[in-house]
Amino acid sequence: MNLVLLVSIFVLCIGTSLEGASRSNVSVGAIFTFSTINGQVSKIAMLAAEHDINSDPRILGGRKLSISFHDSNFSGFLGIMGALQFMETDTIAIIGPQNAVMAHVLSHLANELRVPLLSFTALDPTLSPLQYPFFVQTAPNDEFQMTAIAEMVSYYGWAEVIAIYSDDDQSRNGVITLGDKLAERRCKISYKSALPPDPTGNENDVTNELVKVRMMESRVIVLHTFSKTGLMVFDVARRLGMMDSGYVWIATTWLSTVLDSKPLLASTKSNSIKGALTLRPHTPDSKRKKDFMLRWNKLSNGSIELNPYGLYAYDTVWIIAHAIKLFLDQGNTISFSNDSNLIGLGGGILNLGALSIFDGGNQFLKNILQTNMMGLSGPIRFNQEIQDRSPLRPSFDIINVVEHGHQLIGYWSNYSGLSVVPPETLYGKPPNRSSSNQHLNDVVWPGGVTEKPRGWVFPDNGRKLRIGVPNRVSYRDFVYKDNGSDIVHGYCIEVFHAALNFLPYSVPHTFILYGDGHKNPNYNELVNKVTTGVSCNLLFNSENDELIILTYPVILLLQDFDAAVGDIAIVTNRTKTIDFTQPYIESGLVVVAPVKKLNSNAWAFLRPFTPLMWAVTAIFFLVVGAVVWILEHRINDEFRGPPKRQIVTVLWFTFSTMFFAHRENTVSTLGRIVLIIWLFVVLIINSSYTASLTSILTVRQLSSPIKGIDTLMTSNDRVGYQVGSFAENYLIEELSIPKSRLVALGSPEEYTLALLNGTVAAVVDERPYVDLFLSDHCQFSIRGVEFTKSGWGFAFPRDSPLAIDMSTAILTLSENGELQKIHDRWLLKKSCSSDSESSQVDSEQLHIESFLGLFLICGIASFLALFIYVCLMVHQFKRYTPEDPDPSIACSFRSARLQTFLSFADEKVERMKSKSKRKRKDMSIPSNSFGEETEPRNGSDRIQRDISQERSNGGSWRE
Repeated sequence: MNLVLLVSIFVLCIGTSLEGASRSNVSVGAIFTFSTINGQVSKIAMLAAEHDINSDPRILGGRKLSISFHDSNFSGFLGIMGALQFMETDTIAIIGPQNAVMAHVLSHLANELRVPLLSFTALDPTLSPLQYPFFVQTAPNDEFQMTAIAEMVSYYGWAEVIAIYSDDDQSRNGVITLGDKLAERRCKISYKSALPPDPTGNENDVTNELVKVRMMESRVIVLHTFSKTGLMVFDVARRLGMMDSGYVWIATTWLSTVLDSKPLLASTKSNSIKGALTLRPHTPDSKRKKDFMLRWNKLSNGSIELNPYGLYAYDTVWIIAHAIKLFLDQGNTISFSNDSNLIGLGGGILNLGALSIFDGGNQFLKNILQTNMMGLSGPIRFNQEIQDRSPLRPSFDIINVVEHGHQLIGYWSNYSGLSVVPPETLYGKPPNRSSSNQHLNDVVWPGGVTEKPRGWVFPDNGRKLRIGVPNRVSYRDFVYKDNGSDIVHGYCIEVFHAALNFLPYSVPHTFILYGDGHKNPNYNELVNKVTTGVSCNLLFNSENDELIILTYPVILLLQDFDAAVGDIAIVTNRTKTIDFTQPYIESGLVVVAPVKKLNSNAWAFLRPFTPLMWAVTAIFFLVVGAVVWILEHRINDEFRGPPKRQIVTVLWFTFSTMFFAHRENTVSTLGRIVLIIWLFVVLIINSSYTASLTSILTVRQLSSPIKGIDTLMTSNDRVGYQVGSFAENYLIEELSIPKSRLVALGSPEEYTLALLNGTVAAVVDERPYVDLFLSDHCQFSIRGVEFTKSGWGFAFPRDSPLAIDMSTAILTLSENGELQKIHDRWLLKKSCSSDSESSQVDSEQLHIESFLGLFLICGIASFLALFIYVCLMVHQFKRYTPEDPDPSIACSFRSARLQTFLSFADEKVERMKSKSKRKRKDMSIPSNSFGEETEPRNGSDRIQRDISQERSNGGSWRE
């Protein structure tokens, strides 16, 4: 009885002691695969941090930090089970998981139970704080790593990369981010090669993918995977010859962890990884870091070397410790409560009902994010933005693997970009990320070369470039093939070869004729052959490392042609699918039509003006002469006299103004105004006539009813075009000319025959062809001007680097004059070229429209002058010859008054003024405005009497 009581008391005391001990411990879980490099290093570093924290009672106030480890062993399922076990034992935080696949799953559990997850290896950039608020990345995520790689690609001037990655969440999303960052710098991922998730991939899987990669054009390869798969990729690449000169390999941080933590393993793989570039998270030097590195051999017992992720593991434990200390100092208690969503799910092996919510989880998470301390990896702070909780100022070392180890060639930081000085030395300066401030040290590339690789080669492992060439049957000066051989010549071919000579590398190529040889090929179809894809099968023999036969399917984008060279016009619909080089010759559509030579004859002097222009000019000469006569007649003796004399005077005065030789002076203001305006008009007409007549008599003149493309658009005439040219589509689609009006012509001979027999009114073709055609056919001419502007270029697949290099070469040819020399050798013809040049001068006559404004001004001025003059005359006449009020004689009075007005208008003003000088004897007798004595008279009889008296006196009113 007493024995039982004693045992009971002992058990009760032990239980109470254990309960007190459990309450004095703070439980933290860690989920890793401890057989991996990062798993081994992280466990040692976290145990060291746990020891250092528990050794200082000031940190947790007498409590002990207890880290429980769970090995997920590459299994997502085991990782989830470990997390559930931690949640059942009142764990306040979990370090891990190691990869993003489990992080996406466990973050939902952390959100529900308010237990923070802190990971420095699950760096998937899609683990957004908005979706996973309780997941905290304590190391820079892969978005910064991919930004660094994109800036390296841009720095070296490469346009395309190939991405090889493990097909899991972290690697896949990292490559997507890389594509976005490259696009911001006008680069791109040309091909993505997915490998099975690490560590399930085998050598055959890797070989199959690398065989496809070797067939690609790009030689810049970004390898984003994990150590086991990554080293396997390098081994297979070496056997395939993909670690030779010309290749560029950029590995993500997995390779730097191998170099740092497994130097012996790296040395055995040195031949496979030599020349590769890799990134390492940058951790500034400090005394604490050096002291910890000195402790590392003792902590690890020499089993593994330290890498930056070991430093992040150590700091992550300290982040949790500082957050716990702050949490307790704030007066909070560590407590858990049941999750109402899990009521009824208890029991069974999983015992889900035991899962509980961390009551202080929100505050604890807030404390973690407010961390501001100095760790082994440097200053530790987090961005406080809701959408970005990454560590401040992430940076990376850029490492080059060399013969006996590796060398540091520079740094990348989110603050200053690429540099050769540590990022922390630049933080005190203003950020300057211009291209001139981006620098890296020299690199030893694969194959041991120090010259920067071009970054691309021709596809299919350097086979000859298949170049499509149009098999022309006409205008063979541009492209033609020797009879009985495969040698291709012509203007376009010589330009292409000349441009190749300026490239810093050789371009093995072969020309393949496109077309049946009976008619010119369709150039749109030729261009499409550069982009059409086909599929093929390949086999790789792993025993002798050779590509031998086709067995398993590999889909490649192989074109019928790798390029197209010839007289290919650069037009809009073609640029949508392919890339063109810089134009090497200008081109554009023009209209060619028969012309008739206008020979000089006796009446050639009439050609400058149209008949209407001659008629209008003659009429204005007469009108202006009549107007000036009317304005000057009453006051100018030179414009008075018998009728015949006045007619001769008007005609003489009118036509003498043509030569500015008129002798008659104008004295009236209105007359002088009209004459000045008319002389200006005559000056313009004379100058235009002289210039036009000079051109007619000195330059060969050609006449044609076709004036240009506008004439063809408004008429119903048939139009010819060259077979295969883009002119057909342009005339139909852009100018809306019905297809029924178009006639296909295949050669210059067909042009000539169709134009001469009237089958077509004109031919529309590109300028280079037309210039060559007109050099031998002087009876035709270009009508109007070019109505399109384009050029000829060489066609390459979209985003082909060769298109850029060839464009640079063509510009060099143009600048040094070689391009013009090639043009003159092939296309400059002497037989009819001078006539061809002169035939472009059109025999356009001067039309009335060109002088309409001048005639309008002159006409208005003449009309206004006459109107003012008549108004003044009427006013004077009414003032001094009042109307008779007697209505019985109104009709005869109006007739007599009209005659009186005409006589008044014909009277010379000076005589009237002389009459006014006579003294009036009778003040009752009024005088008119001209000084003439008058007497009051009533009725038409007095008017008739005065008229008769004047006539009897010699007709003084008419003189």
